[in-house]
Amino acid sequence: MKASDLFVKALEAEHVHYVFGIPGEENLDLLESLRTSSIKLILTRHEQAAGFMAATYGRLTGKAGVCLATLGPGATNFVTAAAYAELGGMPMLMITGQKPIKVSKQGHFQIVDVVDMMKPLTKYTRQIVSADNIPARVREAFRRAEEERPGATHLELPEDIAHDPTDAMVIPASFHRRPIADEKCIAHAVDAICAARHPLLMIGAAANRKLCSKMLREFVDSTGIPFFTTQMGKGVLDETHPLWLGNAALSDGDFVHRAIERADCIINVGHDVIEKPPFFMRTGKRTVIHVNFASAEVDTVYFPQIEVIGDVGNSVWRLKQRIAPCPHWDFSYFTTVRKHLDAHLAQGADDARWPIYPQRLVADVRKTVPSDGIVCLDNGMYKIWFARYYRCREPNTLLLDNALATMGAGFPSAIAAKIVHPNRKVIAVAGDGGFMMNSQEMETAVRLKLDIVILLLRDNAYGMIKWKQANMNFPTFGMDMGNPDFVAYAQSYGAHGHRPSSAAEFAPLLAKCLDTPGVHLIDVPIDYSDNDRILNREIKELSAKL
Repeated sequence: MKASDLFVKALEAEHVHYVFGIPGEENLDLLESLRTSSIKLILTRHEQAAGFMAATYGRLTGKAGVCLATLGPGATNFVTAAAYAELGGMPMLMITGQKPIKVSKQGHFQIVDVVDMMKPLTKYTRQIVSADNIPARVREAFRRAEEERPGATHLELPEDIAHDPTDAMVIPASFHRRPIADEKCIAHAVDAICAARHPLLMIGAAANRKLCSKMLREFVDSTGIPFFTTQMGKGVLDETHPLWLGNAALSDGDFVHRAIERADCIINVGHDVIEKPPFFMRTGKRTVIHVNFASAEVDTVYFPQIEVIGDVGNSVWRLKQRIAPCPHWDFSYFTTVRKHLDAHLAQGADDARWPIYPQRLVADVRKTVPSDGIVCLDNGMYKIWFARYYRCREPNTLLLDNALATMGAGFPSAIAAKIVHPNRKVIAVAGDGGFMMNSQEMETAVRLKLDIVILLLRDNAYGMIKWKQANMNFPTFGMDMGNPDFVAYAQSYGAHGHRPSSAAEFAPLLAKCLDTPGVHLIDVPIDYSDNDRILNREIKELSAKL
């Protein structure tokens, strides 16, 4: 058979259902092989967006999402998506083409060393130099992408290799189980938790990846230990739970950080230092127990004293089996923190101002979106408001990136989320800056006949940087910009455009759009005037009084 046919059969053996991307002339053999396969090609308008879609597919399924690009500029457009998947722990395989490597008649036209370019951004990258090597290379790429810690992999298939004949056979996936933590580590962690006066549970991204929610819920309910989450750990446990103490959307100074300061033992499940720090460790302050699939990467802000390395769900279950509520545990201060946090989160939820107040926006989205609905955030000022105020009730229902934190990923992620979960409501939340980085994918969403709502939060500026500029007492400079008519822009793609004129109109309009088929863009002007006052000063001042 032809090498490209073997390559596609190897993808099918890995249970690949979709390939996102843009083919080029060097991919034509592979494209023809895809045409007659069970795999659906999702043609996108930019390779970066295809990479974001593949990464999000991997994030939601645990199976490597696959994306395709040609050589040169197509491959270089994958770079940001590769970093997005690698830092965010999302399994993804990138496939790129290349000029013939045995005989080339085009010199160095369009040629860059893609494999070398991908080395710092992936777990595994190889050029396929022989058709017979395809089964081993594909199998290894998927194995590396999906094993803990997940991430990005890359294979380059040159044009002439893709056309070569081969008798090689697909290598099936091997059976494997994740190792479990050592018994002595479990015992040491149990002793530390039971000896503490104020133990506290922290939940990070890895707990979302492997859906450890059932075990963690049993752990919290049986021990009574309060918990908080990192941004990428949101939703692992229902955030309406009475023991929830908030989300560490800020790195310091929030109500949750007062609880962290009081805690003498933090059980840290599923976090690593690639995510923006949810708190800063200080020498001698408390015991931190690192529960994860892999060892901690020690950093100046994170240096755990105890490590429980192995399958997270199993580790949490074994801890739960050995820990009963201790009479000397004292959670009274944590209860006070929760009371004041709830009061603060309720402020602004009914604010009638227009442009819309961020707290009102988040509250209205939460009231309107069902518990299993998926909200995909781009990167901007609103991410902090949603991370802090939006109470997730189920895992992976608020998708945000707190690792690379790239703009432009929100809307492509929503497309992938809708493909994975066609029967669930999906919303993309993006600022005007981030949306315009991949807004062309509206055509993709319309062509695929997806039902997606885009909340376009317009402040005519790069709002998050503007906020930080103000916090550093710099005058506003270089942040403001113009915008198209977003309603007309959406309509030009065959989508539906909406422009509410008051806060009262927003929630009913959102509900209507969620219940109406098609792609809907809602142009919502947002009032960020209180960003600095609330996030930089008010929260710190109020929490400091506890």
